[in-house]
Amino acid sequence: MLNKLNPWKSQNQPSSLSDRISQIKSQEVPAHIAIIMDGNGRWAKKRSLPRVAGHHEGMKVVRKITRLANKLGVKTLTLYAFSTENWKRPKMEVDFLMKLPEEFLGTFLPELVEENVRVTMIGHKEKLPAHTLKAIEKAMESTKDNTGLVLNFALNYGSRVEIIEAVKQVLNDVDDGKLDRERIDEETFSSYLMTSGFQDPDLLIRTSGEIRLSNFMLWQLAYTEFFFTDVLWPDFNEEHFVEAVEVFQGRQRRYGGV
Repeated sequence: MLNKLNPWKSQNQPSSLSDRISQIKSQEVPAHIAIIMDGNGRWAKKRSLPRVAGHHEGMKVVRKITRLANKLGVKTLTLYAFSTENWKRPKMEVDFLMKLPEEFLGTFLPELVEENVRVTMIGHKEKLPAHTLKAIEKAMESTKDNTGLVLNFALNYGSRVEIIEAVKQVLNDVDDGKLDRERIDEETFSSYLMTSGFQDPDLLIRTSGEIRLSNFMLWQLAYTEFFFTDVLWPDFNEEHFVEAVEVFQGRQRRYGGV
């Protein structure tokens, strides 16, 4: 069920955020959490602000959620930052979005290094502006030896293109004799995706009330638990994130079994 509330929260459950975090850490924490950060534009519109103001406010939320995910012991946090379809937005908005990685990583990178967070990226680098790519690559280089939380940005990412390119590479390797077509299975195909080396997400969170995947990790989300909330991304806080993890911990993952 695509619950937006936590039906497993009992009267006896710890009420303070710190107590809830402690309770979460005493159980199985989702190793990989993916988030579709939606609602920045609507947040701004409700306040009669330009859309870019919502994106800037949403950047602050990324910092808070990254800190909390690291504190909880999450191994990978993948954030859908910019899709291959987002280029269709007004140029001013796109230009602003392409500057956000510089601002975000320019101020947050020292803390990421100190907190043992490793920055990675999935998506198509070739279309990104040079200044955006430079900021991402600097963060990746500066944190490459860190062993804690992996903060993975999906930037200029689209799952359908990812899958098509993976199929093409599989066919090339079969033609070149590097791969036996009879040995192709799910694990083999996954190794050709941009997320090769990552565990599939255990939990997907989408904000703003939209209930769709928007071309995000279509292969990888096959058995992921979904959590949808009406909260707009700039309003999404630590308690909302904790609630999503609590819902995850209250579900039984059967993977098609009983």
